[in-house]
Amino acid sequence: MRVIRGLHNLTTSSQGCVATIGNFDGVHRGHQAILQQCREHAARLGGPVTVVVFEPQPREFFAGDQAPPRLTRLREKVRLLGQHGAEQVLCLPFNDALRSLTGREFIDQVLIDGLGVRHLVVGDDFRFGCDRRGDFTLLEAVGREEGFSVEHTRTFTVDDERVSSSRVRTLLASGNFSAAARLLGRPYSVDGRVVRDQQLGRTIGVPTANLPMLPQPLTLRGVYAAVVELENGERHLGVANVGFRPTVGAKRPTLEVHLFDFSGDLYGQRMTVVPSARLRGEVKFDDIEALKAQIARDQRQARRYFATAAAGKNAAFPLASAPLGRETASSDSSSAGHSADDNDG
Repeated sequence: MRVIRGLHNLTTSSQGCVATIGNFDGVHRGHQAILQQCREHAARLGGPVTVVVFEPQPREFFAGDQAPPRLTRLREKVRLLGQHGAEQVLCLPFNDALRSLTGREFIDQVLIDGLGVRHLVVGDDFRFGCDRRGDFTLLEAVGREEGFSVEHTRTFTVDDERVSSSRVRTLLASGNFSAAARLLGRPYSVDGRVVRDQQLGRTIGVPTANLPMLPQPLTLRGVYAAVVELENGERHLGVANVGFRPTVGAKRPTLEVHLFDFSGDLYGQRMTVVPSARLRGEVKFDDIEALKAQIARDQRQARRYFATAAAGKNAAFPLASAPLGRETASSDSSSAGHSADDNDG
């Protein structure tokens, strides 16, 4: 799969595509249905399946730290898009130059001159351009003039409710990881490369692997029982803390995870952390001894959780075998639109 950063890097081999546009945060099952829709048309028309995304996401540009937290970093989003059928991802920098384009200028510069789009799949309430006049009707009208077709996305529901990024965030915030996995089609996870930090954990007998978080609102915050997968495929159980570690006064968010019964050097390795159960929120303790006592309680609670999960069908990844629930895909797009500044797109 190709990742194209900016219009200036487009070539003729990128053109003649079937495209869709949005944030695709989380690449949940609704997004996966859109990619399937694109693949169906690409099989008929030819040309690469292309996803247009923005960095930063439009609501992040306008709202800053008041924007909804991300479900996936760009690296993970691109990987998942490719896994579900995207052949190229055009990542456009969302800046003053892009936001100043009118709806027609966006169509001309991105869709026609840039991608040479043959078929476009977007929500029928998709809005774009500085004047907010870019909409599905304009796309259809220009498409008739310029020779490309436009189709609205299909509604995708699980348990009779539309799948959306905001719905996934709500479930994660409440600690309902099983339900979130049904919407995502996989367990929710965070991946990154282990870095050196204050190394306080070693001094109190609880060494941790630390993954830096982006300076953005956090999807999760608190202490969790977690499954960790290392680069070599090994899986370990442990306890993860996501947040600012108020007792030690960290200034930037970090995900730190203690692996049970593990010894070894993880610095520089990539790991994937799957939170499986929320144990508690972040707490500022009076001193390090109180923190140590709570960490010991967290470990006991997490071990009990995994012991109970081990009695089920999937002890290594308790969420992976969660039922996916009732699902439907419909061409009725009355609630399925994806706006350029809609974080569910």
